[in-house]
Amino acid sequence: MGLFSTKDWNVIAIIFERREMYRVNGQRCKGGEATKVRDNVKNFDRTIFWAVFDQKRAFLEGESGKGEKMVTNEIVQRLKKELSANQTVQQILGLLERGELKNAAKPLLWGGYPKPEQHHEEE
Repeated sequence: MGLFSTKDWNVIAIIFERREMYRVNGQRCKGGEATKVRDNVKNFDRTIFWAVFDQKRAFLEGESGKGEKMVTNEIVQRLKKELSANQTVQQILGLLERGELKNAAKPLLWGGYPKPEQHHEEE
């Protein structure tokens, strides 16, 4: 790897916590660590969707993760469409870009959570 080809990524993951609450995890990582972190996020059982951004907030790559089976396809598609503009994601990216934190996490504030179901409970 050349001196100027070092990756400096912000890896974002939307993690399933419970039906009505997901978490945004973000990590700033460089070089070979960046690829390793991205691959770990991709393969985490509760990752609904993951994305990689550069330090200018450009979307580099992203797709649904193994946790997509925990939600509907509609939710995955909506997350994909709205992820970059989501306020919580923007806050996490800002913290990582400024170098204030290497890792950051917050509950996802989002209007796309499934409506409460009355006929059965999930536990």
